Amino acid sequence: MSSRLAGWAAVGAGAAVALALPPLLGTSQLTVYVLLGLAAVVTVGVGMLMGYAGQVSLGQAAFYAVGAYTAGLMATHGLPPLLGLACAPLVAAVLAAVVGVPLLRLRGHYLAFATVALQLILLSVAGQASFTGGDIGLQGVPQLAVGRVILTGDLSYAYLTLAAVALVLLVTRNVIGSRPGRGLRALATSEAAAASAGVPVGRYKAAVFSLSAAYAGLAGGIYAFYLGYVAPGSFPVLLSFEYVVMAVVGGLGTLWGAVAGAAVVTLLQQVLTQLGTRPGMPSYAPSVLSYAMYGGLLVLVLLFLPRGLLPGIASWRGRRSAPGAAAADRPEPGPGPGPVPDTTEGEVAAPAGPTRKPGP
Repeated sequence: MSSRLAGWAAVGAGAAVALALPPLLGTSQLTVYVLLGLAAVVTVGVGMLMGYAGQVSLGQAAFYAVGAYTAGLMATHGLPPLLGLACAPLVAAVLAAVVGVPLLRLRGHYLAFATVALQLILLSVAGQASFTGGDIGLQGVPQLAVGRVILTGDLSYAYLTLAAVALVLLVTRNVIGSRPGRGLRALATSEAAAASAGVPVGRYKAAVFSLSAAYAGLAGGIYAFYLGYVAPGSFPVLLSFEYVVMAVVGGLGTLWGAVAGAAVVTLLQQVLTQLGTRPGMPSYAPSVLSYAMYGGLLVLVLLFLPRGLLPGIASWRGRRSAPGAAAADRPEPGPGPGPVPDTTEGEVAAPAGPTRKPGP
């Protein structure tokens, strides 16, 4: 009970810090805050897909792009921006449901390669189609408006992103705590065992694949309105690998691990970008440092924290508290030593004290 209360206290403290932090940040720091939140939204879906359903996706940035283009195209064609934001996750989820019919027949690295191919195809179409702006991109995306309130500043988008993070965390918590969530955990362990237990494997896989795509589409819609510009170059394949690294670093199969992984990777990336853009550094330094950070961080986590950052911290705390708990449960010794039993196999120890010599 105390550990549960401590968990809720930590969640409340984190929420309070997240709410109080944006007014204290500068413009550039608010941009990092917004991008971190958007990465967390996508990574929650990736963590659910990989940690609870056992499916590997290396093309999650494709649905991020679909959400961004959906919101941008609807807004630039005169439709209400709020409607475009609402349709962004829906279009991404529908696309995932359609392409998931053939893709989810694959498993393991075959599914991973197929999702990468899906992203490359979508980026190629976006770069060649005229209605998406081609390689130049979609420009002039208007600001998001809720009624008569127009979100113009970084601060308003920071709170909008925070609301999106809270929404996807709440939905994911309800999903994994429900009966389908228990079926997903069984599915991640063994598809054959889950199917024999009556779990509709195909339907659950398609549902979680679509839900994770909807999360990415929601983040993409906010991204389009925040920057006011969408182009194929904004969604490279490296971005999909970045989301996977975030999920693995934070801890697969944990709700808050995605947020922790997104925070760690995003902040490290910003530090390395500032280092790579210093005077005297070559132009390719930021990208090289980013690749090195992804690979090095992934190797270190897999070696020393194979379950991820948050599960590793929880395990470390458990090991620290175990000796104290064992000492508390140990019975106190009696007032004096009793007879010591003989451990020789097949013999019974004699009682302590003098023995009487038998008579004739």
